[in-house]
Amino acid sequence: MPVHISIFIETHFPVSRPILKNAVEETLAEQKIQSDIEVSVSIVGDRKMKKLHGKFLGEATTTDVLSFPLEDNKSGFVNIPDGILRLGDIVVSYPVARRQAQEHNLLVDSEIKILVKHGMLHLLGIHHEDTDINE
Repeated sequence: MPVHISIFIETHFPVSRPILKNAVEETLAEQKIQSDIEVSVSIVGDRKMKKLHGKFLGEATTTDVLSFPLEDNKSGFVNIPDGILRLGDIVVSYPVARRQAQEHNLLVDSEIKILVKHGMLHLLGIHHEDTDINE
């Protein structure tokens, strides 16, 4: 199962790329997804997150994670001719993740991993009411 992950990290945030990849792969394994997958993960600051949160959800505040599915439909995934399941984009706010890590007594990388997995579940169509997504 090839997993294609595009990763963007604003330069001043010390985030482990292998942790991001591992979070995506673990979520796919836990959900028994065996298709070729394409997803992007971005680690941004609060200014960028506020802008995205405001533009797409009408909230003028920062948040920890946003997910943007490539296809917004209720019937499940779209059949792609090349066989790659393109899920969409996950955006994590590093400053919020850092604050939450302190509150939960975790390493920042551990909190980011939880947030990426949370975003992956949303891209897979699993939402808060469907399951307990907190690790």
